[in-house]
Amino acid sequence: MTNLDRHTVDGFGDEWLRYDQSELSAQELNEIYSQYFNIFPWHLLKAKPIGYDLGCGSGRWAKIVADNVGQLHCIDASDGALNVAKENLREKGNCVFHHNSVDAIPLEDGSMDFGYSLGVLHHVPDTLAGIKSCTAKLKPGAPFLIYLYYAFDNRPFWFVLIWNISNIIRLVVSRLPYFMRYAVTQSIATLVYYPLARAAYFLEKAGFSIESFPLSNYRKLSFYTMRTDALDRFGTRLEQRFTRKQIEKMLRDAGLDKIEFSDSPPYWCALGYKV
Repeated sequence: MTNLDRHTVDGFGDEWLRYDQSELSAQELNEIYSQYFNIFPWHLLKAKPIGYDLGCGSGRWAKIVADNVGQLHCIDASDGALNVAKENLREKGNCVFHHNSVDAIPLEDGSMDFGYSLGVLHHVPDTLAGIKSCTAKLKPGAPFLIYLYYAFDNRPFWFVLIWNISNIIRLVVSRLPYFMRYAVTQSIATLVYYPLARAAYFLEKAGFSIESFPLSNYRKLSFYTMRTDALDRFGTRLEQRFTRKQIEKMLRDAGLDKIEFSDSPPYWCALGYKV
């Protein structure tokens, strides 16, 4: 396992052990799931398809996907995260678990009917190589869904400036000892995420456009999700961001075509089909 950053992997293991998603309501889980999977072509898959979840984390997406497939391979480089996924998916008899990184996926090339990797491959050193490893496992014509952090290519200058400031904070916080990292990120969730999310909620109710309002995507989400994502965002050492054009090029270079992007947040969710 070489295409990974050990500090980042260990950080996610700590995150999912602390936030195992047990406090996330089924309604909120389904709402978040739909934001990522709204372009996924379930209708094109054969009956009881076999696929994989690369970077399954706590197993929150697999919890829904498993009910719609024949078999789901849940793969994660973090042993701690995988143990959380096993517990969350203990009633899903069609899930198979693998402790592997993206460069060591233990599946035969050309064997999978579908695959997805959401919020994972921007946290590895070589994102393109990671995508190629994923697509190698797909059958010709099989869909692959990916979510990568966007480079704010659809946002105004002032939005990018705010992010640059926040990224300096991330670079410092992510290198703190875990107990300090956790305390700081929870303060950020309380003092930044929650107030801005609530402000966006009320501004939308008042008829204002909130398309570029910071953290507006959290306006209808729970404080639990905000706390989880604050730890995710500010507690992670390795983070890369890509424009829509860069993502499309990587997907094509990895052997996918018929690329399409979701037009709604989170950005960017993209779908391609194995050539």
